[in-house]
Amino acid sequence: MSDPRYAIKVTVSTRYLPEQSHEAQNRFAFAYDVTITNEGSLPAQLHARHWIITDGNGRTQEVRGAGVVGEQPVLAPGATHQYSSGTVLETRVGSMRGSYQMEASDGHAFDAHIATFRLAVPGSLH
Repeated sequence: MSDPRYAIKVTVSTRYLPEQSHEAQNRFAFAYDVTITNEGSLPAQLHARHWIITDGNGRTQEVRGAGVVGEQPVLAPGATHQYSSGTVLETRVGSMRGSYQMEASDGHAFDAHIATFRLAVPGSLH
């Protein structure tokens, strides 16, 4: 059972970006909006991110980096942080999952897991 002091909830919504996509060139652009909520009892700072991006052909790409969109937010208990970013796939359907590497105010480092979410051109899934 995980420690309730270190509870981070991550929700993601996605959208297809037709204006940045070129189907004939197998370029499908997607945006994703992320909400990070500190449901724990201690302030926590997001230090780094790790994404695993998988396209419809099963090709996987890993992305690691400091913070999110140039920020390393500190979330007080009950606080949220929202940001938007994007990715490009070579297929009409794919998925992403990952984690944020966090540090609580007591110095405890932990991962906030991001559940798998789908990226899909509208009408691609039945």
